[in-house]
Amino acid sequence: MQEPSGPWAIETERLTRRFGDLVAVDRVDLRIARGALFGLLGPNGAGKTTLVKMLATLLRPTSGSARVAGHDILREAAAVRRAIGYVPQMLSADGALTARENLRLSAGLYGIARAERNARIAEALAFMGLSEAADRLVRTYSGGMIRRLELAQAMLHRPQVLFLDEPTIGLDPVARRTVWDRLREMRASYGMSVLLTTHDMEEADQLCDELAILHLGSVGVVGKPAELKAALGPQATLDDVFIQYSGAHLEEGGHYRDVRQARSTAKRLG
Repeated sequence: MQEPSGPWAIETERLTRRFGDLVAVDRVDLRIARGALFGLLGPNGAGKTTLVKMLATLLRPTSGSARVAGHDILREAAAVRRAIGYVPQMLSADGALTARENLRLSAGLYGIARAERNARIAEALAFMGLSEAADRLVRTYSGGMIRRLELAQAMLHRPQVLFLDEPTIGLDPVARRTVWDRLREMRASYGMSVLLTTHDMEEADQLCDELAILHLGSVGVVGKPAELKAALGPQATLDDVFIQYSGAHLEEGGHYRDVRQARSTAKRLG
């Protein structure tokens, strides 16, 4: 894995995305350190997924700029794509294939040399605890196993930066903590920087070194979870921080389409 230049895995400057009259992401400035596990929080519609898609070169910004792993997302989009892994909310593993077959497909897409593919795949399966189930069809997997396979696919080429959109939505507590453990191990083993979106305050509190809370496309606050809680008082929780800076309550459900998508994701992982 080639090391990015400079101290930042991700840098954005006034990054903006409009859809007609709607400003989905509004002049966002972020600096995410190399090797960090960074959380992006906010209510539905706050702009989290739109921001991640711009950083992953899946969506062009309306204005502003960003660099990921030292590469400009517009001028060097191909280099950005080679340097990142991305796990969306929706299914990215093929249920009609085995885990090994999914990984072989990913290895080809990432351009991993044929001589290295079998070793890389075996390593990824072992790392994610999927070796024994490697030749079973993915449609027989539990939700936690599917998520671990998707992480294996995204890290097969050992990316510098990994983007995760709601990585544990719909998982039971045991499966969720297994994914957390794997993410920590990936960061420790490969020096990988991770940007994840989440609605789970426990996940953000336990997993993230630093986080940002978005509100209406803008950054409300950035900081370490412990420092953000301490700033509101000795008894404050991350729920309190979320409400303070997002202008929303945790029970707000967003639009029908957001709820339907979340329930669909939860159902296929459950």
